[in-house]
Amino acid sequence: MDTSPPPFFNRGPAPLVRLAFFGLLAILLMVLDARFRYAEPLRQALVLAAYPLQRAALAPAQVAEGIIDYFTAKVQLEKENAALRARALQSAKDLVTLESLTAENAQLRRLADARERLPRSSTFAEIQYAGRDAFSRKVIVDKGASDGLLPGLAVIDDIGVVGQVTRVHPMLAEVTLITDKDHAIPVQVARNGLRAVAFGTGDGATLDLRFIAANADVQNGDTLVTSGIDGTYPPGLPVARVSRIERDAAYAFAKITCVPAAGTDRHRQVLVLSQDVNLAPQPAPAADAPTKSTKPRHSRTRRDG
Repeated sequence: MDTSPPPFFNRGPAPLVRLAFFGLLAILLMVLDARFRYAEPLRQALVLAAYPLQRAALAPAQVAEGIIDYFTAKVQLEKENAALRARALQSAKDLVTLESLTAENAQLRRLADARERLPRSSTFAEIQYAGRDAFSRKVIVDKGASDGLLPGLAVIDDIGVVGQVTRVHPMLAEVTLITDKDHAIPVQVARNGLRAVAFGTGDGATLDLRFIAANADVQNGDTLVTSGIDGTYPPGLPVARVSRIERDAAYAFAKITCVPAAGTDRHRQVLVLSQDVNLAPQPAPAADAPTKSTKPRHSRTRRDG
């Protein structure tokens, strides 16, 4: 069966001829465009017209890439922030440790200088913790009987008097601070030599100068030092500073409040002074004479039976 088109549909040259013609025409146009650039405006117009389509086609890929970059950058920044935070914390810890060690070294140097100026030998000690009794002012130091400590020894720092050893254990010792309510220390006013006794108030921050006449020569700001008459503390060690004086004509004694010069709230290192070897021993107490009975004696009459 013949399927070829009727003769009246055969129009124009053959397909092969048309292909050759259009191929030569395309080559000619490319050569002319390469030589004279005549198609550049047309090319720019086509690029401009195709740009929105190109952006629309690339938009999904760009959005997906942006989302991936966002989450990737977020995770990376979180890791970097965590690393920087950890580094900052470590640097702060190192800085605090360095400052603490610097302050401790400075305190030890001051204690060493004070130790050289003292007339007695002394032992370095470090405060471990405060006493368990909330109503007393006592601390525990890391030296004890094995280090030669005895009850009654004075405890000072580079500024002044801290307290007194009251109980000794083999490896530890208890120190009662001068602010304890049961502690008293003989002092004198450095300005005029007036002697008195300073008592702890128990609040951990003040001392009371008791039994001082209302007209005594004591002024605000006077420095109180150890008098040395008790044989425990060397004379001349700073104890406190007079902070407030209340005089009332109705009372024979003035109310004088003092602030301690030294204190365990500043540093943990202290010096425990040894006993004064030049101090004469206290005399033994005299034996009490036998008491005589005051009851009347009743004579008995013996009757012979």
